[in-house]
Amino acid sequence: MSVLSSLTNRIFIASALLVIASIAVPVYFVNEAVNSHVEAELQRGLDEAALLVDEYGRTQFETFVGLARAVGDLPKLKAAVAEDDPPTTAPIAHEYEQQIQADLFVVTSKSGRLLASVGTIKPPPTMLDAMLSSHISDHESTWFWLHSGAVLKMAAIPLLLPGPDWVGTLVVGFRLDEMAQRIKDLTRSDIVIVAGSEIATSTLDSAQTAGLTAVAHERGIFNVRLAGEDFIGRVQPLGASGEPIALVLRSRTAQTLFLRNLHRDIAVTGVVAILVATLLGYAIARTVTRPVRALTATMREVAATGNLAGVTPTVRPTDDEDARLLATSFTQLTTALDRFQREAAQKERLSSLGRLSTVIAHEVRNPLMIIKAALRNLRRHVSPDVVDVADNIDEEVSRINRVVTGVLDFARPIHFDVAPADLVELCRDAAQAAQAASADVPMTIETPAPPAPIVTDAERLRSVLVNVLVNAQQAVQRSGRSHGTPPPIALRASRVNGGRWCIEVADRGPGIPLDDLPRLFEPFFTTRRTGSGLGLALARNVVEGLGGSITVESQVDVGTTVRIEMPERPAAEAAAPHPDAGAHG
Repeated sequence: MSVLSSLTNRIFIASALLVIASIAVPVYFVNEAVNSHVEAELQRGLDEAALLVDEYGRTQFETFVGLARAVGDLPKLKAAVAEDDPPTTAPIAHEYEQQIQADLFVVTSKSGRLLASVGTIKPPPTMLDAMLSSHISDHESTWFWLHSGAVLKMAAIPLLLPGPDWVGTLVVGFRLDEMAQRIKDLTRSDIVIVAGSEIATSTLDSAQTAGLTAVAHERGIFNVRLAGEDFIGRVQPLGASGEPIALVLRSRTAQTLFLRNLHRDIAVTGVVAILVATLLGYAIARTVTRPVRALTATMREVAATGNLAGVTPTVRPTDDEDARLLATSFTQLTTALDRFQREAAQKERLSSLGRLSTVIAHEVRNPLMIIKAALRNLRRHVSPDVVDVADNIDEEVSRINRVVTGVLDFARPIHFDVAPADLVELCRDAAQAAQAASADVPMTIETPAPPAPIVTDAERLRSVLVNVLVNAQQAVQRSGRSHGTPPPIALRASRVNGGRWCIEVADRGPGIPLDDLPRLFEPFFTTRRTGSGLGLALARNVVEGLGGSITVESQVDVGTTVRIEMPERPAAEAAAPHPDAGAHG
């Protein structure tokens, strides 16, 4: 059995896939947008930091050199240098170094003699000699100097007396690593200064700095992974070709840390949403599939047993409305089929009984005629007892003959003679015929003003009314309510909607028990000892054959009302024999 063969599985799998798609698609586009934004932000920050390195270094150095020129123009320093005396020059140099905050402050004479060396960086005399020998002259010069892991931007300012007469040189320098830390504080970008193939200073930690040797000679924009962290970098020259450069770096890992956290949160939320959607999808699918499974189980039971009675699929109020409607419709269908089967079986039995009754009726009628002929001789007998017996036999023969006649009438097809008639006159004739049979039970007749036109088989409809009225009279007589006001029987005729006539016969008899009402129109069902049980069955055949309907309402100890509705003009096929005339029950 395939997983997708189950409707439940298909519903909750579809729900889960829908939730996954509804989460994955927005997350994908949001992730792409955020990544693009992060990359743009990284690039913009990198450009800003590189620009700041260039502008900051240039501006600070220009400011610093300007201060150095101002100090070099001071007469006090020139006079001390002109004396070529280190003890005289040293205090003055220290005073001015404090004012301009130089990292290196060196004063030399015209001949290159060191007169003063102050500041935080004090290189050995031999190192100073090597540096000064190549840069001291009567004109200004600048350069970079790498010393003890620090890169200094240097400036040599000639000291000139009026004339001009060159008396010495002022050499000042400031460290670039302090500039790198300041720029990092401002831009959150790391700065690495590379001199030649050596990393002079770096704001990165030692492990990350060690990994930069492979990219020390990169140019332009580059990507590098340092100690498990991704960086984007840019080379920013600090001077002319061959001079130190600055590597400006920004951490992509740190910048996208929030994105990884967001991905984790979205993943957790997505998993929870998928689980919830799956459970909800399964629960919703159950409301559809559970009644469907109950319905299919019931159908299998019906197919196996053939029993349509009492097969009702179990449904709950929480089940799907369409599924509940399907189960209800199936129950109604099986109920209708079961009723149809029972009615069809009943009609088949009645049809067989009708055919058999016709044969039996014919066979019974012949000996009845012989018995009736023999009774004439018995009535001429001299013994009164024999005459009484003959009368009793004659009465029973007549009753049996009536039963046989009723059976034949019920069994044979009915042929209607449809013609225009007056319903008012028809009702009055029926009442008179019933009164002739039992004059001691009064009745009232309520009809519209004549004429009341109707197209029907007047004789057969009259016989139906007579039968109903006689039944009402007998019921009233049994109840002992033959007299009173108003009369115990009422015959009413009136027009109802749809061009139909309604005829009601109401009596104040004992009423009919509720259990007997459904069987009133069954053939041979009767509550009277001498009744044949065919009167109402024949009445229904006639009324329905003429396109009408007959119903009975009754309450015990209150009375009974028989309601007959007839069309003003029957359908064309009403004149033909009633198709079920021989099988009605």
